[in-house]
Formats: sequence, structure tokens, C-alpha cells
Amino acid sequence: MSKIVIVYHSGYGHTKKVAEAVAEGSRGTLLAIDAEGNLPEGGWEQLAAAHVIVFGSPTYMGAPSWQFKKFADASSKAWYHRHWKDKLAAGFTNSATINGDKAGTINYFITLSQQHGMFWVGTGMTAPNAKHHTRDDVNHLGGYAGLITATPSDASVDEMVPGDLATARAFGERIAQAATRFA
Repeated sequence: MSKIVIVYHSGYGHTKKVAEAVAEGSRGTLLAIDAEGNLPEGGWEQLAAAHVIVFGSPTYMGAPSWQFKKFADASSKAWYHRHWKDKLAAGFTNSATINGDKAGTINYFITLSQQHGMFWVGTGMTAPNAKHHTRDDVNHLGGYAGLITATPSDASVDEMVPGDLATARAFGERIAQAATRFA
């Protein structure tokens, strides 16, 4: 199996829970960006050795967290040496509202991946769109370019929508399938 690394920042634990579900589905490894926007020791080497890099961040004010942006800016060394060229990339985000301008965060990830010369993997899922569907259906929020989830601002990590976590696991499985096929 290809090496899949999920690099993410989580402000309150919700994005971490989504990252864990993606890792469960993909059998990938988690790499957390800390509260100061830094990777742990050996993190850059772990990303250089990966075949797939999955980006994750909460959406704050229509974009990734500043901690994720600091990481992205620091990736310029990897960009200069083309360490991530021809790797697969994917991304996910969580915010409090159903829309919350999550597309801004997903588009940020796509742009970052393209600047690094990576190949982008979308969700590959259709979205349920009939009256009988509920929030617990897989891909209920209709993410195509990347995984999007929503957690009310006053909800604990344990109160996250089960359908969103099932979607995250399915997205992880999609990433693992793409890695097997293309990486």
C-alpha cells in the first residue's frame, strides 16, 4: 500500500476527528500541525516520503486556519526542490455552518497541490438530493472537489454528525483506491 499522510490542523478537535476517520478509511498516517503552525520533528521528511498527501483544516473566515497557512507557506522549500511533484493530493475541511464558504478552503488546497505539481483526488461521490435523505447520509453536504463536513459551533467532538464521519471514512477509502491505482 502507498504511504498516505494526512497533514492537518484542528482548532477544537472536530477537524482532528474528521482526519482520524479519513485515516481509518485510507489506512493513512496522521500528521498534526500544532497550535503554532509547526509540524513535529520529522514531519517534513514524512511528507517527502509519502505517495499521497491529504490536507485538512477547519474553515475560518472562508479559508484554512492561519496555522495551516503557515505550514503551506513553509512548504516552499519542498516546492523549490519539487519534493511533492507527481504525488496524489486530496483535502477536507470542517466548519460550523452547512456552507461556511468551505469551497474557499478546498480551492486553497487545490491551488497548493497544483503549485507543488501534484495530482488532485476529489471525493468521487454523488450527493443524496431527494426529500427522504438526511444529514446522516454519506456526502449529504455534496462535496465533490474535497470532503466537507459541518459541526455546530456549540457541539462537542462526540456530537459530530455520524454521516459526516461515514463520509470521511468513505473518502479515505477513495484515497486509498486512488493510491493503489495511480501512486
